[in-house]
Amino acid sequence: MKILVVGSGGREHAIIWKIAQSKRVDKIYCAPGNGGIASLAECVDINVMDKEKMVAFAKENAIDLVFVAPDDPLVDGMVDALEAAGIRAFGPRKNAAIIEGSKAFSKELMKKYGIPTAKYEVFTDSESAIEYLKKGTFPAVIKADGLALGKGVIIANDPDEAKTAVRDMIDGGKFGKSGSRVVIEEFLTGPEVSVLAFTDGKTVKPMVSAQDHKRAYDNDEGLNTGGMGTFSPSRLYDEEKAKECMENIFLPTIRAMAKEQRPFKGVLYFGLMMTKDGVKVIEYNCRFGDPETQVVLPRLKTDLVDIMEAVIDEKLDELDIEWYDNAAVCVVEASGGYPVEYKKGFPITGLDAVADDDNIVVFHAGTAVKDGVLVTNGGRVLGVTAVMDNLDNAIKKAYEAVSKIHFEGEFHRRDIGIKKYN
Repeated sequence: MKILVVGSGGREHAIIWKIAQSKRVDKIYCAPGNGGIASLAECVDINVMDKEKMVAFAKENAIDLVFVAPDDPLVDGMVDALEAAGIRAFGPRKNAAIIEGSKAFSKELMKKYGIPTAKYEVFTDSESAIEYLKKGTFPAVIKADGLALGKGVIIANDPDEAKTAVRDMIDGGKFGKSGSRVVIEEFLTGPEVSVLAFTDGKTVKPMVSAQDHKRAYDNDEGLNTGGMGTFSPSRLYDEEKAKECMENIFLPTIRAMAKEQRPFKGVLYFGLMMTKDGVKVIEYNCRFGDPETQVVLPRLKTDLVDIMEAVIDEKLDELDIEWYDNAAVCVVEASGGYPVEYKKGFPITGLDAVADDDNIVVFHAGTAVKDGVLVTNGGRVLGVTAVMDNLDNAIKKAYEAVSKIHFEGEFHRRDIGIKKYN
């Protein structure tokens, strides 16, 4: 088989790394890819949003299957465009990807079908939103309705912060069209857990659990980022919680989307919070999370290509998905100044020192090769993943590897997986 993966980050590197283990695959392409992906796949210079060029490339190269990994092209309908051209594609169609593309849609879906989530209201003019906030309690959560690179959520601690956030989004165009409509939610408390699931629109098969660390610095301080590290399994997500989520959240969501004539096929990410009133949904993503993918896929025993085909053919109920009984930890090495301003182009050293360690995989998120030298090319540069028999050993192993890899301005959190509640 010839497979094309759309995307360029650490998530895509992890997906390609797993696909490359399949005996069914002869050739992997990635558009546009990065410096690390280039060692496993042929990188093709096509923008992730360019549907026409992506379809043309898939046709010209007789691609058997296209894996559309990032949120933007999914929400924009890349799977629809590929399917219309007769190309098999993994990922939700545009009308299902709206579950991430519009927070207002997902909240209204949950309200309609009784799926547990925070109370909320939706606004398109700032004055109405500010009036609503005056009657509410704080902290309050203010979200841009559309995609905003993981940065469209503001937790306002007082009315002034909330007022500024609303005006910035609706009137100031802070997140462009994505912020022209805002969702204001009650602030929930409790530990967060990420559970990703494979689904073919009828059957849902959850993956092993994970926990992400969004804040830039130790002790959950600093700005929100795309994710500074993650670990799997969660210390908190047990069989009882898994059963509660399957009955109250996972199956009801898949059934709700089917009833709305928006069958969801692909990977659905459930961002969950364990509150005193039970598990509630914070958000949905219509694809593999980043960096959760970097700890979940190393624990997958079943051939990922078999799963992808079962999802596309709506035969997921016929496939037994197996997982290794181990643990994985991913520590993100980031550029100084991330997530605000940072410089690119610094040489990366030390990867050779961990290359022969079977328990370590380094996934490239923001790297490039310039004049034969691997250099930094993004905010999150590398995801250093350790796979061991248990979490404590995986944490130790990951940080041993991180200490050997260097580039100018590098920083990372030192508490990934260590806190019980994140």
